[in-house]
Amino acid sequence: MSAHNTAGMPDIPVLYEDNHLLVVIKPPGIPSQEDESGDPDMLTLLKQDLKQRYNKPGNVFLGLVHRLDRPVGGVMLFAKTSKAASRLSESVRSRSFDKTYAAVVHGRPPQASARLKHYVLKDSRTNTVACTLSSVPGSKEALLDYDTIAATERLSLVAVKLHTGRPHQIRVQMAAIGCPLVGDQKYGSSRGAGGQAHSRIALWSTSIRVDHPVTKESLLFRSAPAQTEPWNAWPADTLELAVSRMLGQGSL
Repeated sequence: MSAHNTAGMPDIPVLYEDNHLLVVIKPPGIPSQEDESGDPDMLTLLKQDLKQRYNKPGNVFLGLVHRLDRPVGGVMLFAKTSKAASRLSESVRSRSFDKTYAAVVHGRPPQASARLKHYVLKDSRTNTVACTLSSVPGSKEALLDYDTIAATERLSLVAVKLHTGRPHQIRVQMAAIGCPLVGDQKYGSSRGAGGQAHSRIALWSTSIRVDHPVTKESLLFRSAPAQTEPWNAWPADTLELAVSRMLGQGSL
């Protein structure tokens, strides 16, 4: 099942849908919500699709529960009612909304597995985030766990579990330990997997685990990146391991 969009936009695969939730796989390159670029965004596209599929009059409600950076693809969850949106937003605030990611980084992390704690400060003017080890005025704590799944001579495949949801968090924290994400020119990588410029950031939203806002049932949604560069440096089952590694884990 997928949400079919017009204007040459790619289909957006639907992982799950009921009266309260819509869970999709976000294609890389589409903004999560409307921005200054004016390009089609996930929220608008999915609202249009719901309106068309269900022949809904007037405005369609769809709540943005969390965001993925424009270059990032993978699992993304939306709320179809205001009650669901409110309860899911509270689960994000209380950190009971579990998110895991896979990333391909340059080099090897100094420790195979670790918890990273930094403080991040966003500059809205440049849309960049500064990362420091100690708190500065206006900064917010950024916390994640990572686990190195596999490595080649130049690259490492890491699984990441977020404990906070700060802007550009994985990108800036991995860069802070000397391992920028492949393709992330904003935070220190000007190269693709083989040294070439790379147009997409090697970061994928691999799973979301959350309690249903109405039934309270524990739900798990998963997705693995397609076997394209740089993900194809490892077999598909290794990517699946990256999806699974952080599930059910607490702190390292």
